[in-house]
Amino acid sequence: MENKYKKKSTFPKKINDKRKPLSIKSGSFALFLSTIWSGNPVATKAGLLDCEPLRYGYLRFFLGGIINLSWAIATRKSFKLKMNEIKPLFLLGLLFTAQIAFLNFGQDFTTAGHGAIMISTFPLWTSIFAHIFVPNDKLSKIRLIGTFIAYSGVVIVFSRALFDTSNMNTIFIGDFFLIISAILLGLRQIYISQLGQIISQHKLLIAQSIFGIIFFVIGSIVFENSEKFFLSTQLIVSLFYTGIIIAGLAFIGQTWLLKNYLPSRVTILSLSQPIFGIFFSWIILGESIGFELYLGAILVFFGSFLAQKNDKTN
Repeated sequence: MENKYKKKSTFPKKINDKRKPLSIKSGSFALFLSTIWSGNPVATKAGLLDCEPLRYGYLRFFLGGIINLSWAIATRKSFKLKMNEIKPLFLLGLLFTAQIAFLNFGQDFTTAGHGAIMISTFPLWTSIFAHIFVPNDKLSKIRLIGTFIAYSGVVIVFSRALFDTSNMNTIFIGDFFLIISAILLGLRQIYISQLGQIISQHKLLIAQSIFGIIFFVIGSIVFENSEKFFLSTQLIVSLFYTGIIIAGLAFIGQTWLLKNYLPSRVTILSLSQPIFGIFFSWIILGESIGFELYLGAILVFFGSFLAQKNDKTN
């Protein structure tokens, strides 16, 4: 009788789990995706100068959705939904929409430095959620220490930005939104990884695009006006990068990694994104870099190495 009234978990438990720790090749691919993702905050910030957050969101996901749909068609995937797939995909779509909404609004309110620190906490949340929901992805002491060492490197890199006291009220709101986005992103990584064991990858990708487009279009019509929208070269380049490259190609790669490898091991490498972001700003824009970048990079990569280690019992 007790089992009859037992609340069902949102996370699927009865799965044939074949996820494993990262290999050298898969780890290199995850690091490659991290370098691509490192330009996402800058590109988003640039696009938001000529477009409001919700409108920018649905334009981005429309472009990403085209890439995801084209990939599914080219690889002859089936689009037929099973009854047990509808609810999980619906929840994934809602989670994705909420996370991106907080991300866009937060990035619009805060500085690039603050934003990078706040959103970069998502691997920490991923590790926590993985410890709770993924049986063979538990946090050991050495992995927990490695995760915090890696994140301390991110904080050191952006330490100067933390002392920027101009517009602190607005920045606080933006930082708060981005922390919520980071928590939701960490949860979404785990949910995608779990669903990837029972639902085809292309369905996960397309569900996110559809929900993102629908809710952001409705939100934009209700809450935004067209005065800020300006179809500039900067906006086009921004949407190409965040839409086609990130929401399209990078999403496909990241979802594949989460489907086949332990999620906390995949996402911890994302802590290298801010490091690559500053490095590319030095290469492309000629911005100066200080000693904190070198120290931060060492901590991020050393911490990430520790966070990949298996428990002795394994």
